[in-house]
Amino acid sequence: MANPVTDMCERLVKAVNLMMDPQTSQICRLEALKFCEEFKESSTLCIPCGLKLADKAHSAVIRHFGLQILEHVIKYKWNNMAQQEKVQLKECAMQLLSSGTRSVLEEESHIKDVLSRITVEMIKREWPQHWPDMLKEMEALTSQGEAQTELVMLILLRLAEDVITFQTLPTQRRRDIQQTLTQNMDSIFSFMMAILHMNVEDYRRVKSVPGMELKARAHCRVAVATLNTLAGYIDWVSLAHITNNNCQLLEMLCLLLSEPELQLEAAESLLIAISRKGRPDERKPFMLLFGDVAIDVILSAAQSVPLLTVYNYVVHSLSVEVVERRYVFLKRLCQVLCAMGSQMCFLAGSELGIEIPANLCKYTEALMAFTTHTSHLLKMSTLPTWGALFRHEILSKDPVIVEMAKKYMKTCMTNLVKTGYPSRNDHPSCMYSRVDFDNDEDFHSFSIAQQSDMLRLACRIAPLEAFQIVAEWLQFQIASPVDIGDATTSSEGLCSILSPSVIHWDAETIFMECLVGQIFKYVEAEKLPIDQSVELLQALLNYETKDPLILSCVLTNISALFPFITHRPQLLPPVLYKLFKSVTFETTQGKNVPRTRAVKNVRRHACSSIIKICRDYPEFLPCFDMFYDHMKTLFDTDPTITYLEKCALMEAVVLISNQFKDFNKQKAFLEQLLAPVVSDWTSEELGLVLSNPAMFLSFVGADQVITEQNKELSFCLYVLSGVFKRTRWPTDLEEAKAGGFVVGYTPSGDPIYRNPCSAIFLSLLPNLFALIRTQNTLFLPDNLACLSETFAHAHEIMDGDKKALLGITQPLLDIYDSPVCKSNLERMQEVQCYLKFFHALGNAGQSLMQDFYSIEGLSQEISTSVFGTLDHVPDHRLRPIIHILNLHVYVTNF
Repeated sequence: MANPVTDMCERLVKAVNLMMDPQTSQICRLEALKFCEEFKESSTLCIPCGLKLADKAHSAVIRHFGLQILEHVIKYKWNNMAQQEKVQLKECAMQLLSSGTRSVLEEESHIKDVLSRITVEMIKREWPQHWPDMLKEMEALTSQGEAQTELVMLILLRLAEDVITFQTLPTQRRRDIQQTLTQNMDSIFSFMMAILHMNVEDYRRVKSVPGMELKARAHCRVAVATLNTLAGYIDWVSLAHITNNNCQLLEMLCLLLSEPELQLEAAESLLIAISRKGRPDERKPFMLLFGDVAIDVILSAAQSVPLLTVYNYVVHSLSVEVVERRYVFLKRLCQVLCAMGSQMCFLAGSELGIEIPANLCKYTEALMAFTTHTSHLLKMSTLPTWGALFRHEILSKDPVIVEMAKKYMKTCMTNLVKTGYPSRNDHPSCMYSRVDFDNDEDFHSFSIAQQSDMLRLACRIAPLEAFQIVAEWLQFQIASPVDIGDATTSSEGLCSILSPSVIHWDAETIFMECLVGQIFKYVEAEKLPIDQSVELLQALLNYETKDPLILSCVLTNISALFPFITHRPQLLPPVLYKLFKSVTFETTQGKNVPRTRAVKNVRRHACSSIIKICRDYPEFLPCFDMFYDHMKTLFDTDPTITYLEKCALMEAVVLISNQFKDFNKQKAFLEQLLAPVVSDWTSEELGLVLSNPAMFLSFVGADQVITEQNKELSFCLYVLSGVFKRTRWPTDLEEAKAGGFVVGYTPSGDPIYRNPCSAIFLSLLPNLFALIRTQNTLFLPDNLACLSETFAHAHEIMDGDKKALLGITQPLLDIYDSPVCKSNLERMQEVQCYLKFFHALGNAGQSLMQDFYSIEGLSQEISTSVFGTLDHVPDHRLRPIIHILNLHVYVTNF
């Protein structure tokens, strides 16, 4: 008579092979799967069949299935089993661990995994109450060989993960096991440390012995498994276990950083340990990592970083894996150094009175090795640590940190240069970037702001040295010929954003902007390098270029150095001349050629710089007449200047006029400046247009297939939203009273001011309300039907907003090099943009104060215009109402 176990095993083997055969039909595979699952759920032969199939004489697939059967029994049938069956199954499982596997190098990883799962599932149900000697039995297993030792490490790791990390068992059982683990943690750690030490020593002893390569690999495999298990415990055990015996564990992990086969796992364990939080007295032993032995190993590992690429397309794939592993190790080692820095910064300022480490110089050298590495990600990873050192009240004053701040600033001359784009192959860092970043846009935006912040902190420590660095750099850039680089990325002989000259100019510009603010804060007035700064400014003013990207950097440098002009006012006219010249910058003589975005940015940059100067340095009132005359001449003689640029220059001259400090004089000037806008906006013809939806659509051309946009309307809206917010009264109360700006006092004694532009704006307000009311009614069905085919989608979200919401960015090269050619639809969407309306209305509340809020019937006007016919207005059009108006109301109330 046939043995039922043998017969069933044969059927199970056949079913498993059928499932795994790629030639099997889907129906047959499902039938085989159903048979196997029904067997696990209902058969009484699960344990004998599982044990028989798990025999190492079978293939790995069959063995794995047999072990899965045993795991299923333990997980789902354990509570229904007799005690004798449990004991027998436990003994069989231990026998499998002892002799049921192949050697440590031959056994499949999935077999080891399922064996560890089986054992852990029994431990979770039996230990410690019914299996008190479990730890002793595990320790005894390790004496049988490397395969058993590795399995024990996998079991201990999975136990910690299930109990602590994933908590995959009932609360009471989890508490019992965790408590028992904690009680036995001294012996567990001692056991794992002994296993690690023994196998590392054996590995080092035999790795260079001919014919012992397999033995060395076996010891290495066990050491790796032990390190991974330690990592699973270090994260949650008491810090006392980690720092026990004078930080023996941490010292051992540091020494393993010099072993290529073990350094990654050692670094990961060390990172978890050194990142632990706790009380200062608990973390104090971490300072031993700054001792001679540990810091020398770490410094050696950091400075031996080879300039290898991550991918090598020539070598075999195995070499690629080794290099990738090396790169991951470098990342972990960098994180270890950063974690050490965090612990040092925490302890150096604590009440324990810990002194600055004697090996601080070696530590900063190791950190600098990563800051100067080819990988952009490694460079950026060190920034928070440099920031913590530069900010620290005690460490930042140490001579070592001061010297490193100077070295860091010199390093920034290289790190700020935007090289290493993933899509290119013109720099060694490109290979690393292809691993770390998905595209050029991610690379371009990565930590630029953070890099600038760290540079400012370094400049604060040594501002004069920083000035010498950037001054020499700027002089070098001015003297160097323009290098456009790869002609395929440039057009018309001009630079692209990736041209060598541009990326170096841009890097220098970032440095200059970071420095100037710090030098005025932390250097005494008599020590300021005024003469040298004036020389730099003069060199920039004399520098001529027709390249828009480089000119933009030149303008940024001029704007950054402008504070030094307060000491040399005679430079103000040539600076303004340079900026006005840039406002009308063109790369071609043809006036009908669309401007590239780079050219537009130069012109806007110049306008913004002029506004910034007039806002921050309004004391240059003697230049007002020159400024105003030049502006009027420009408006009259240059037809290429846009309405947006006109509005920007008008804002600038209004900012200067605030220094009249005479209400009547300032009001008269504003009336003269804004007379054309007031005349156009308050005309009877435009009033009818703005009040009637059909006439408005016809006026802007939305009911026509092809149309010329009405730019005067846009200009009026720019003035309403931009110019009026610039008019202010004097900040000094006495000057305001003398100038006629104070009209009374509140009951609490606060002065009530009047704005010189109040009367002008109030005259424009009725048509502004009419326009807002008309804009809301454009969404009514009758008015939507009036739109031509060309502008049928004029009320939808603009493409730029859609891309911003979806996170879609334009390729970097297209941003600057392509001509800006807007379609009629895009221009129509800009005309109907809600932002300008509500900015104008919001600014009115802040600027006019009581003159605005005391308007008769204001609430009625707002409710019928801003909040009128909102039922038909799409949700995306409500954003300006919610965001802009609420912001302005908050600022006004504040």
